[in-house]
Formats: sequence, C-alpha cells, structure tokens
Amino acid sequence: MTADLIHKKARQETAFSTNRAYRTDGIDVAALKPAADDGVRLRLHGVDHTARPTWKLRETVTFYRDILGLPLIHTISARGWGQPGHPDFLHFFFDAGNGATIAFFYYIGTERPEKYLSEDHYFYAATHTAWGVENRQELERWKETLEARGIAVSPYTQHEGIESIYFLDPNGYPLEVTLRLRDVERIDGQDAELTLRAAIDLEDAARASGTRMTDIDAVWRRKAALVDAWLEDA
Repeated sequence: MTADLIHKKARQETAFSTNRAYRTDGIDVAALKPAADDGVRLRLHGVDHTARPTWKLRETVTFYRDILGLPLIHTISARGWGQPGHPDFLHFFFDAGNGATIAFFYYIGTERPEKYLSEDHYFYAATHTAWGVENRQELERWKETLEARGIAVSPYTQHEGIESIYFLDPNGYPLEVTLRLRDVERIDGQDAELTLRAAIDLEDAARASGTRMTDIDAVWRRKAALVDAWLEDA
C-alpha cells in the first residue's frame, strides 16, 4: 500500500460534516422549544472530559502525568478530519478521577494564535477546570504538595459553599482544586432561581434603555422584593 493510499484510508470521515450550523449558527433561545413542552427529561452523569488545545506537547505531558501524577490513559492520533486546512493532530487524555478526564489537542505544525495567549484577566480565568476533593485534608495535601513541587498556588479561597486553590498549567490554563463545604440543599435551588430572575429582569430593563447593569446592589434589591413575594406565596 502506498503512502498516499495509507493517508487517504486514515482519514476519519465520521468526525466531519459539511453542515457547519452546529459550529457557526447563533442560538436564539426564544425560538427554541422548552423541555416542559415535549416532556422529555434529559439526564447527564457527570463530566466525561474537558478539552483544550496545546502548543506545548512535552511540557503538557510532563506537567499532568509526571508533576500532577494524573495517569495518561488514551491518545488518539489522526489525520485532519476533513475540514479544509484541518491539520493532523494528537488528542490525549489524563485521568481526573471518577471517570472524568482532562484532554488536549495538539495540532501538528500549528502556531499558537495570539487570541489564545494566556493573560491575567478575570475573563480568561473564568474558563477553567475545577477538580473536586473529598475533605479538607485532601485540599491541604494538594496545596502543600504542589507548592513543594515548585508550582505557585493561590491562598485558600472560600466562596459560599466551596473552598478552592488555583494554579496554572504550562499553557497558562487556570486549574482549580475545590472542596464542597456543605451539601447543596433544595433551598439553594430556589435561591438560585430568585437571584437570576432578579438579574435577568434588570438586564432586560438595561437593554431596553440602552444601558448596562452597573453593580450587584441593584440585583440584591430586586431579589429582596422577589423573596418577599415568594414568602407571601409560600
């Protein structure tokens, strides 16, 4: 078999579709059918994997496998998947516990675009991977061990029901190890509904007037009114 034929047969046709709507079309939620209308209750069973691109193959493998100690459990090596200009690539997975993995794409022969460069900004840090631990001792063990291995780790940070530590991988991607400080109760769900309803009301009003929300105080005031109404109906 010639090299060209091997290349052709190695193409993965099932991973590519010429219909790119699922990649390119925006979502108009007002045009979508609510779950309550069809009665179908979809369920998920946790995170299977998260994935990001890397342009630092050696450093990424060394960091996750040898420094963090996450087992490398699977690698896909493939030709471009049919989209014009799609490079050949490696897609590899590290075990993150309970069936979840953290994965990376290494697109062969490509350079990291400027828009994917890491930066110290909350917009960038908002996209991150958070791993869970079961108790305070495990959280402390992670922080102390990572620091002893030379990684800069944040102070312990509590935000409502969780406590976390933060650090970066060699790509500059933010990572978090977090401990749940309490179980999420039914009242937390109700609280979440009221908080977001208040914020959505204010966002709608701001858009209608060509302005933006300026602070969280307005959300709290609006939520307080919603809580009062909810208590009267309860």
